[in-house]
Amino acid sequence: MIYATLKTLHVLSIILWIGGMVFAHFFLRPAVARLEPPVRLRLMHDVLGRFFQAVLVASLLTLASGVWMLGRVARQVVQAGGNFELPLAWGVMAVLGVAMVAIFMHIRFVLYRRLGSAVAASAWAAAGAVLAQIRNWVSINLGLGIFVLLVTLLRWSS
Repeated sequence: MIYATLKTLHVLSIILWIGGMVFAHFFLRPAVARLEPPVRLRLMHDVLGRFFQAVLVASLLTLASGVWMLGRVARQVVQAGGNFELPLAWGVMAVLGVAMVAIFMHIRFVLYRRLGSAVAASAWAAAGAVLAQIRNWVSINLGLGIFVLLVTLLRWSS
């Protein structure tokens, strides 16, 4: 029961995270591009603040549940007398998942703070530059997330 619950939380967290990046990158950003910089940058700061709070929880849940599930499977194999070998797809998922969390932490705790400072100071050019950096890193994370999904769902094993 706990494995199924954690796997469900793991998948729902990933859906929230990747779905939110798709929404922000392909739907929200183009829609607000027509707004004047002060309005656009304040709006993006507010929306990203809410989204990043959710992603902080989702990314940590994803990481914790993934580690727990891997550990549980490894322990069961060893207790049954087997030798646990991490499947390639799981290794890719783990390594890239950790990289995605690290990238997100940089976005949230470095770049988003810079965006907030620039918006508070009405430094619209600086805020726009930071928002462009956030967009670039989100694009990288989105690409990594989609790659992990492909590896996992297509069960690439070699």
